[in-house]
Amino acid sequence: MSNVTGKAYGMNVITPMKPWRTWFNRFSFMISRSIPSSLGGLLGLRFIHFARWAIIKRDQWPDLGQGKQQLANDYLLFCSNFNGTWDQYIDAFADGLPNGLDLLWYTSTKYPHSVPITPFKNYIRANQIDTNYYYNSVPGAAQRDVTAALRVREALLKLETNLQASTPEQFRALYVRYLCTVQNDLGYEGRAPVASNDTENAEINREDYLHFAGELATSAR
Repeated sequence: MSNVTGKAYGMNVITPMKPWRTWFNRFSFMISRSIPSSLGGLLGLRFIHFARWAIIKRDQWPDLGQGKQQLANDYLLFCSNFNGTWDQYIDAFADGLPNGLDLLWYTSTKYPHSVPITPFKNYIRANQIDTNYYYNSVPGAAQRDVTAALRVREALLKLETNLQASTPEQFRALYVRYLCTVQNDLGYEGRAPVASNDTENAEINREDYLHFAGELATSAR
């Protein structure tokens, strides 16, 4: 299991839904795409890298050698990448987009609604598929760190285009101007949060053991 890599968490949730109810999900997806404001609470959560809901019909599962599946249900697949802990994400999701979550998951079997939060969390955890492999190209960066770095890059590229055509005085003025626009984007990324206190403590204890074992091995020579 590798749901966490660096500052990012990868979530995969797959929930069954009766085939005769799938049309409602397609209709709700159409509404969400045509009226982006219906997901305004989601778009405002800046710690989310990516979130997507997709319908997988019961006859669309790939045959990877296991034979054709005979399934009674269609499924709703939810995939998301975000910064922070699992609890923080679910809390923010339910607080910022309760009606949107209910609209998108309404047809899923035994869906308890996003409020109150405890049954919703239990439902998500019961249907979550842990990640076997999770790659993060920028493990030390959160979503805000990435967007900040892109703004700095854009400013540097603009400076580069003006380098040859500017006098030293003009270039200095441009440099100061662009520096002022991105000065809040030059912060330190910081360390990733601890995924598990038990794991962190185990690593600390393991270091002590390895150090002690190394000393014993040296003295034995």
